[in-house]
Amino acid sequence: MKNYYVEATIIALAIVVFGSFIQNSLNRYTNRERVVTVKGLSEREVQADKVIWPLIYKEIGNDPAEIYQRIAKKNAILVSFLTKEGLTEKDITVNAPEVKDRFADSWSQENITNRYVATSVIIVSSEHVALVRSIMQRQAELMKLGIALITEEYGKNNIQYEFTKLNDIKPEMVEESTKNARATAEKFAADSESQLGKIRRATQGQFSIQNRDVNTPHIKNVRVVSTVEYYIND
Repeated sequence: MKNYYVEATIIALAIVVFGSFIQNSLNRYTNRERVVTVKGLSEREVQADKVIWPLIYKEIGNDPAEIYQRIAKKNAILVSFLTKEGLTEKDITVNAPEVKDRFADSWSQENITNRYVATSVIIVSSEHVALVRSIMQRQAELMKLGIALITEEYGKNNIQYEFTKLNDIKPEMVEESTKNARATAEKFAADSESQLGKIRRATQGQFSIQNRDVNTPHIKNVRVVSTVEYYIND
């Protein structure tokens, strides 16, 4: 009988200990699964540091050699105009003209008086954004030199503004977005009478660079959203 009581006592103690172990494990598991997911935003308004400006004009005629001569003369005038305004030759690229034979593309040649249409494109690609923008304001002066740039056909959106120094501001923006996410999580924990724990998972969103608005494409809005998941403790 004595051995029976000893064995029963041992079994009872084992059950209590095992039950306590299971309960503690369940509590730890439950606490670990109490999480809150928040997002933190960081935005910057920056000036574009590069501009790409295509200067486009057309020449028509029936003699290809004569058209090429006119284009070469006008290209020289354009390059001279741009360099006098402060740009360097490394900022300017003169492309070969594209020539279209209207006779080859038309079923009827009766109303065609000029067989060839040549399109000349000079590309300005520069880090001197303010300077290029000031030159753009004076491009009407080229009319006096016999050059009519095309804007309506190709659209003003052909002018591209870029921000190339994203890596310089990335660390600060990631830090700011993470801090904003933590502030939101801390507010959530306080409202739920809990304490904010460690980070369970964090994801940095992609950086986006967009025009601030349609009227100021040279001003960019840089944006990133970080998603952070925190443990919540009692």
